[in-house]
Amino acid sequence: MSSPPISNCGEGKPWWMRLVPALDWLRHYERRHLAGDALAGVIVATLLIPQAMAYALLAGLPPEAGLYASLLPLAVYALLGSSRFLSVGPSAMISLLTVTGVGALAEPGSQRFLALAMATALLVGGMQIAMGAARLGVLTNFLSQPVLSGFTSAAACHIALSQAKHLMGVSLPPVAHLHELLAGLVRAMPLTHWPTVAISGASVLLLLAFKYLVPGLLARWKAIPSGLAQSLSKSGPILVVIVGTAIVAAFQLGARNGVSIIGKIPGGLPGLALPELAVSEYLPLFPLALTISFIGYLENISVARSLAARRRQKVDSNQEFIALGAANLAAGMTGGYPVSGSFARSTINFTAGANTGLASLITVLVVGVAALFLMPLFHHLPQAVLAAIILIAVTGLMDFGMLRRLWHYDRADAAALILTFVSVLGLGIEKGILIGVASTIFLHLWRTSRPHMAVVGRVPDTAHFRNIRRHEVETLPHVLLLRIDESLYFANARYIEDFVLCAAAERPRLRHLVLICNAVNSIDASALETLTGLRARMQDAGIEFHLTEVKGPVMDRLADTEFLRDVGPDRVYLTTQAAFEKLAASPELPPHT
Repeated sequence: MSSPPISNCGEGKPWWMRLVPALDWLRHYERRHLAGDALAGVIVATLLIPQAMAYALLAGLPPEAGLYASLLPLAVYALLGSSRFLSVGPSAMISLLTVTGVGALAEPGSQRFLALAMATALLVGGMQIAMGAARLGVLTNFLSQPVLSGFTSAAACHIALSQAKHLMGVSLPPVAHLHELLAGLVRAMPLTHWPTVAISGASVLLLLAFKYLVPGLLARWKAIPSGLAQSLSKSGPILVVIVGTAIVAAFQLGARNGVSIIGKIPGGLPGLALPELAVSEYLPLFPLALTISFIGYLENISVARSLAARRRQKVDSNQEFIALGAANLAAGMTGGYPVSGSFARSTINFTAGANTGLASLITVLVVGVAALFLMPLFHHLPQAVLAAIILIAVTGLMDFGMLRRLWHYDRADAAALILTFVSVLGLGIEKGILIGVASTIFLHLWRTSRPHMAVVGRVPDTAHFRNIRRHEVETLPHVLLLRIDESLYFANARYIEDFVLCAAAERPRLRHLVLICNAVNSIDASALETLTGLRARMQDAGIEFHLTEVKGPVMDRLADTEFLRDVGPDRVYLTTQAAFEKLAASPELPPHT
């Protein structure tokens, strides 16, 4: 009984349902899902409100910009995204990219800076939608995991250090490089504001307690469902905000002791408006927008796939590009800045019981109510508290354990991680990413330019062929069975040719060369020319050229080539066993001898 063919999940749906996935879950919505969606929506909102304000300050923007980036963008993604659990909004990584890139063009906190940040979101949205429409989700595969790990760890270190001035209660001018930031922090140490340090220290301790102690305590309390317990353990940020704001307001620490506070936050919902910029002012933002497009998408798709797999659901990579792009367009038109999926908020959304995108729509409703009526309550919110929230949030991005694992498994990948980490810290995020991608491409070319090639023989009494250096096998003195474990292309064609010629020179009785191609997925034009020349040289030396186990797509490409006609159909075998049996019966000495 044959297996059914593998299908592309979702391809049978109407185009309008693939474009707006919410139409699917809305049509089949079950009332039993409402409780979970409502609870998850409220819990995520309590985390999103302080995080959004904190990340906006990290991005060099007023705190309300973070709330604006959490409203319409999240609602748009809930309707267009293929993930039912992803929470889109401000993130630490994108905030750092924004302040670094836009900060080179305008003063953080200024109106021009806000306009450029909105313009960046519009460019990011347009790029991501175009990439999704062109089905270019595969391009993100060029960022390897070591490069991503090095980038995120370096960015997390940069973010953490950038918050040190708020934790210390000192003022520092904007700087472009990490060493300048470190030097400024050292010079500012004598000016440390100790009441601020006390607030930030207490906030960090409370957040750490919620991160490492509270989950265990709640887990032992059997009366609380496990999903609710996990969600409550994530409520540290909102509790820190409430306590910190109450203490500063009660003792007037802002006015009397100089503790830096947020101050007045405009209430209300954002309107729809485009940034007041000339078209020419968009051009310097293109490199930044392209970088954010890829990094934001990578954050988005990695979280979405991870959560979807737990419910055996599918995430459409190209639809994610379109949904995230639409969310960024919404952010750029409502006073926000570029957004992406958040791992922490999405995980909370999942564990709190979210079933559909309705949970995100409820989150939008709660955040909208807060933006309308609760902003005056945040007047005395200390910046040190928001800095502490950012600090604890980004520590989870530091993955130095991967460096240890890679060092034991593959030193070359470990070197790529280190190079990316150092480049991002020393040269900046955009240059660091480019260097990391370049190192990945160079590493791939270096590896594939010297492919593994094995002389094989037959395992006795079987039809299996294995490396003669690893196994006891049967060989024929006049036959060379050579397995190539790589596709053939311009970078490795000459190496393969040199290997074959050297192996042939070492075997004076050789009459037949058999290339085993079961690992060859493609042969480019350069490699085909090399094979054509190699076959001719083998013929001149009295050695017949054979192919075996050539894959269908490769054979299709070779079908009308001069090379295959010269080899001849009688020298192309379906299996290595067939070639071995036929050539074992052939004369050992070449005819001309």
